[in-house]
Parts: sequence; structure tokens; C-alpha cells
Amino acid sequence: MSSVNEWVVREYLEALGFLVRQPRKYQVVARSKGLHEEVDLLAVNPAVKGPAALPEAMLWGARELAQVAGAVVAVRGWHSEKFTAAMLASSPEVYRFAEPESVRAATVELGLENPAKILCMADLPTDADQRAEALDFLKSRGIDGVILFRPMLLELAERVDVKKTYEKSDLLQILRILKNYDLLRSGQMDLFRQARRRRPASRESGEAKEGEALPFVEDAEPREGEPGS
Repeated sequence: MSSVNEWVVREYLEALGFLVRQPRKYQVVARSKGLHEEVDLLAVNPAVKGPAALPEAMLWGARELAQVAGAVVAVRGWHSEKFTAAMLASSPEVYRFAEPESVRAATVELGLENPAKILCMADLPTDADQRAEALDFLKSRGIDGVILFRPMLLELAERVDVKKTYEKSDLLQILRILKNYDLLRSGQMDLFRQARRRRPASRESGEAKEGEALPFVEDAEPREGEPGS
């Protein structure tokens, strides 16, 4: 799963013009990670010349990343969780990559001073106060910016052209196929919409003659009481 998460983040950063490198190819299993092993991706933006001021906002997207010259990136999927401040406080492995020793090691490999420390994570609480509390906690731990998976996937979906075949990217090709078959809604808050359902037309919409079946019409959303409603 971690490789899939990193795959999504890499495609997103590359789509924005970053040059992305994975600092290590092995997976740490039988021991705790060393601080030099906490960073998942290194990214350089050749469009930004020299050091630049980082965005003040904590939640980043394409606009904020356009100001970043280089970044050390940690990827934390955990897609069934919402990262509250309490959860983050009890999970130091989420933000350990931003500790000075880890950043120093990554900076040597990156070749840039003062890279942005970016955390790519699943989701934050929907409650505004809890959301702000979680972001403030991450900022206090040295994180410069947070990118959520949902906006990443939505932005990638927007960039995909169904008329093109993305033979060099399995992820973009999958998004293209989903978009082509109207299973993926770009430019909306919902990435996937439920498959359209077919139901008998009402008598008002067209009465069938005796012995004939009623015509079918499509529902965009399931009706109350149906599976998925």
C-alpha cells in the first residue's frame, strides 16, 4: 500500500513540473527506521530559481507548490483515518521526517538549502476547529505544508485527457479509463460517483401498453431504502 501512496504523490508532483527522486529503494521491516530513512521522496522544482518564501497556509495545492524550490516529502496514507491533533500526538512516526537530523540528511541528497517539509496524508477532521488544531500541531512539529490525497487525485483527474493514451503512466491511464466511462467526476468534490441505476419509469413518464414492459430511465443517485442510499 505504501508504494501505491508514493506512486500517487510522485505522479502529482511530476504533473506540476517537479523532478522527483526516491531516496531509498528498500523497505524497513524488522527494525525501527533511522531518522535518515524517514523521508519518502525528494522533489526539486526547476521553475523556481533560488530560495523562495514558502506559503503561509498549511494546506497546499498546485498554487502553493509553484512557490517551492525543493522539498522533502513524507507520505502517510492511512486512508481509513482522519488525522486529529490527538491522533497525531500519539503517532510521532507521522512527522518524524521533519526533525533536524532527518532534514539535514535529505538536504545533502537534495542539494538545496532549507527545503520545504511536506506531509502528504489521507484526511483531516471535517470540523473546522479540529482541523485547525491538527494543522497547528503539525506546524509546531516543523511541517511547512500539508497535501491531502483527495485534492491530489482531483487535480490529477482534471489534467487527464480521455483522448490521450497514457502508456507511460499506469495511474493516469486508470484515471483516463474511469473518466472515459463516466465513473470519475472531475472538478467536483466527489471523486467517484455511484454507478447509475436503472429503474422502471413511472406511469406518469410513459404508460406501457398491455403486454409491453415499461421503459427504463436512469437514476443518478440511489433512492431511499435502496442499497447505497
